[in-house]
Amino acid sequence: MAERDWTKEMAKIDRQLESISDEALFPTKTGPAKGPKAAAARAENLERQRTTSSFGVFIRLLLSVALGVGIFFWPYDARCGFGLAGYLAAVAVVTASGVWSAVWTWRHRSARGHAVSLLLVLWGVTLGAMEVLPRIGYAKTDMLHPATWTCK
Repeated sequence: MAERDWTKEMAKIDRQLESISDEALFPTKTGPAKGPKAAAARAENLERQRTTSSFGVFIRLLLSVALGVGIFFWPYDARCGFGLAGYLAAVAVVTASGVWSAVWTWRHRSARGHAVSLLLVLWGVTLGAMEVLPRIGYAKTDMLHPATWTCK
């Protein structure tokens, strides 16, 4: 049995895919988009891709990582009352910034940045769960995580 040259086979497939437009390759339910609307939408997408840079994406990611690290050094008492509410609000901001940077890293096809963003979301959810779960009776309480929301 003769061996196939997979490099040549893959090059042939690549040439065939390059000759087909995206609309023909991935048709919509109503068929490929045609006319001036499709051309205008294509031009708008190309312009948006050209004008945006990855620099802004990594600034967003850096800001989110700074928030995620900074929450670890929370300087105020977060056992009960307003201190707890402030801490949980800051944890929500960390989680939201992780989602925010995840959206932008996804749009700009930054795999490593997206992974870091998802880790930030996980970090925020974990920090929130550590404070909320003992208070709703789902986790074991201790001195730092009592079962009450308010200070007595």
